Amino acid sequence: MMNKGNNMPLQLLLFAGFSGITVFLGGLLAYQFDHHVKQSLFKEQCVHTLMSFGAGIILSAIALVLIPKGLENLSVWHMAGSFLLGAVLFMLIDRSLAKTGGQMATLLAMLMDFIPEAIALGAVFAVDPSMAMLLAVFIGLQNLPEAFNAFRDLVQNGFSVKATLAIFFGLSFFGIIGASIGHLFLRDYPGLTAQLMVFASGGILYLLIQDIIPESKLMNNYMISFGATLGFLVGVVGEMLI
Repeated sequence: MMNKGNNMPLQLLLFAGFSGITVFLGGLLAYQFDHHVKQSLFKEQCVHTLMSFGAGIILSAIALVLIPKGLENLSVWHMAGSFLLGAVLFMLIDRSLAKTGGQMATLLAMLMDFIPEAIALGAVFAVDPSMAMLLAVFIGLQNLPEAFNAFRDLVQNGFSVKATLAIFFGLSFFGIIGASIGHLFLRDYPGLTAQLMVFASGGILYLLIQDIIPESKLMNNYMISFGATLGFLVGVVGEMLI
């Protein structure tokens, strides 16, 4: 029986915990991959293919989850304003990071995707727990390749392995935090949740086109583009199941 009070149901905490723990697992997989697989053309192809696969999943989240769910409760002007605000804000953040030599586009895109969906997870649970369970699985599957790529980005930009794993362990709790916010505070405000999702879409799309997709390309290799297509298909299947 669904808890209609102001307390956090245990079932929702479990869903949200699963959706977030894959951030840490993705970091661990990246560490093991870098540590045990020797540098070679095959390794480079694997990394770029997984990066493009993650980009495809992120794109599917924009096209199939964030934008459609956002449009259900927004006017044209509210939608356009929230979307452009997200794009402009993350363009400014990206420029600032570029000036300091840091490249954390994959991490930013993952968080811009993960946090709004976690909030939506909490709001959806109040209405349909079974849909919330499928959404948690979808979010968790998205986070795994995204975290894998983000971990490698951070380590290559000077972060130590221990510090990066500690960061990812902390980020894994964002699922529970986001779902708690959505369930306790935003389930009665679908318009505000919708604006958050569209805002995130603008930022994610900018980061995809500016940083993530160009970085995933590798000369004379066509499986990488197929990886992005496969990632998008995973998102389509996930949305159909939800």
